[in-house]
Amino acid sequence: MKKTLRFLLLALVVPLMLQSAKPASAQWYVGIHVGFGPPALPVYDLPDCPGDGYMWTPGYWAWDPTDGYYWVPGTWVLAPEPGFLWTPGWWGWGDGGFFWHEGYWGPHVGFYGGINYGFGYFGDGFYGGRWQGGHFFYNSAVWHMGGGFHNVYRDDTYVHNTTIINNHISYNGGQGGIDRRPTPQEESYDNERHIAPVADQTRQVQMAHSNPQMRASFNQGRPAIAATARAGEFSGHGVVQAREAGGEYHAPPAEHGAPGREAERPANPVHANELPEHQPQRIPSTGNPKLDQKYQQQQQKLADQQNQEHQQLWQRQQQEDQRAQQRNYSAQQKQQLEQKHQQQTHQMQQRHQQQTQRMTQRQTSHKK
Repeated sequence: MKKTLRFLLLALVVPLMLQSAKPASAQWYVGIHVGFGPPALPVYDLPDCPGDGYMWTPGYWAWDPTDGYYWVPGTWVLAPEPGFLWTPGWWGWGDGGFFWHEGYWGPHVGFYGGINYGFGYFGDGFYGGRWQGGHFFYNSAVWHMGGGFHNVYRDDTYVHNTTIINNHISYNGGQGGIDRRPTPQEESYDNERHIAPVADQTRQVQMAHSNPQMRASFNQGRPAIAATARAGEFSGHGVVQAREAGGEYHAPPAEHGAPGREAERPANPVHANELPEHQPQRIPSTGNPKLDQKYQQQQQKLADQQNQEHQQLWQRQQQEDQRAQQRNYSAQQKQQLEQKHQQQTHQMQQRHQQQTQRMTQRQTSHKK
C-alpha cells in the first residue's frame, strides 16, 4: 500500500469488529493483521500533567506495513466530555496473527487485554482518578501531580492489596502473551456509548508515525520520546525518554513478519484484484438498537458497493492486459500500461478509504 494510504489507515483509525476465538469485545480494531507480536512496553516516567481536566492515555506500539512497529508516546489529553474515561487499545492474538483493538472513550473503562500500561492502567479497570460533580479528581497514590492541583485525593487500596505484575508484555494471547479474558462486567460496558480517539490523540499518532526514531527497528524498544506532557509536542521540557526497554528486543522476521495479511499483499498493488476485500466497519454502540442496525446496514451497503467497484475495475484492467498481449506491446508500452493500472488502483483505494472515513466519523460523532 502506498505511503499516503498507509498514513490514512493509521491516522484515520477506521474501526472493525474482531471475529475470532479470542475474548469477545465490542472494542474496535484497525484492519491490520500482523504475524508477530509487538516489543515489550518500555519503562518510562510520567510527565507533568499540563492542567486540570487532562487525563493520561498510555503509550503503545502501533504498526506500519513498511516501517514495522513504532512507538506512540503516552500523553495527557482532555476528555471529550465530562464523565468519560479512556480505555486503552491493545494487541490481541486471533486468526493466526495479532490485531490492534482501538481504544475509546466511555463512561467506564472496559477490557484492554489485561495489559499493564502502568499509571493507573494495571491490566484491569482504572485507578488514576474519578469524576465527581462534573470535575475530574486525581488519585495521588497513582499519579504524582505536584503543586497547583486542587482536585486531588489519595486511595492506595488497590496498590497495597493487589500484586501488580510489571512484566511489560504488550499483547494478549499468542505465545508469551497475557492470558486474560473480559469479565461479564467489562463485556457489559460494550453496550455503552463510546467516542473514538480525539483529535489530539490522532495528532500524536501522526507525529510518531512520521518520526523514524519511534520505530522499534531504530530504538530497539527504548524510544527517546516515550511520553509527552501535551499531544503533538515532541520536543521541550515535557518530553520523557524511556529509562530502559521493557525486555530484550528481537528483530522482526524477514519481510516484516509474514504470515501477517499485510505482508501477503503487494506493497504497491497494480491491479484491483490485489486489494483486500472490503468488510463492513463496525462502530461502537450508540445505545439505540434501531440506530445501530441502521448504521450497520449503511456500512454493509458501502462495503458491497466498494467491492463491486473492485470487480469492475479489475475486469477493465484484464481486458486492457489482454489487448496488450494480442497487439504485442513493447516493453515501454507494457510499463506505461502497468503504471496506468497502478494509478487507477491507488486512486480507487484512496477514494474508498475516504468514503469509509467520512461515514465512520459521521456515525461515531452521533450522540444520544
